[in-house]
Amino acid sequence: MSRYHIAGSQGALQAGSNDQVLKNKLGLTRAVDIDEAQLVLLQKLYESVLRDHLPPGRISVLHLRRWHKRWLDNVYDWAGQYRSVNMSKDGFPFAPASQLSRLMQEFDTQCLARYTPCSGMTRDELIEAIATVHVEFILMHPFREGNGRISRLLADVMAVQAGREPLDYSAWERNRGGYVAAIQRGLDRDYEPMKYWVGQALDAV
Repeated sequence: MSRYHIAGSQGALQAGSNDQVLKNKLGLTRAVDIDEAQLVLLQKLYESVLRDHLPPGRISVLHLRRWHKRWLDNVYDWAGQYRSVNMSKDGFPFAPASQLSRLMQEFDTQCLARYTPCSGMTRDELIEAIATVHVEFILMHPFREGNGRISRLLADVMAVQAGREPLDYSAWERNRGGYVAAIQRGLDRDYEPMKYWVGQALDAV
């Protein structure tokens, strides 16, 4: 798992994968195959959530856990559950696993309750809402896998609630360093850099 350093007994890897794939129900051993399986399932999740089951009211952490479980339940035993292993990326530690239950409850009551639903928001209000929610979610990284994709689905749901189209994330992908720096500024509750990137993604549609 080159993207993350994972510590703890639940960092189980798939036998025969050369330590490149998490243990999975499908028995897949190649990263390209597990990525393809997740992509196909993610497309189905997007269709279900954005087309048929868009939350009409405020979004909660229960929505996030249900989306994660619906997406990856056929792949991982722990789909929909908060991670129980500590994780870091490029030397940057995410929230300790032991604190996730409390932190996600605070995220629910202090962040999601404040910034959703997004219906009736102006462009600037929507940008602030998505930027704040996105940064706080990514800093926690509550799931063992798929945090970035769930965070984007969440942002897209917020945009659609506000009557906009799902975001175009190509600017984030072209400027990965700037995006990561904006996330890290959130440690000081500074969301202005992330507002810039959300504005880029919102206006590119």
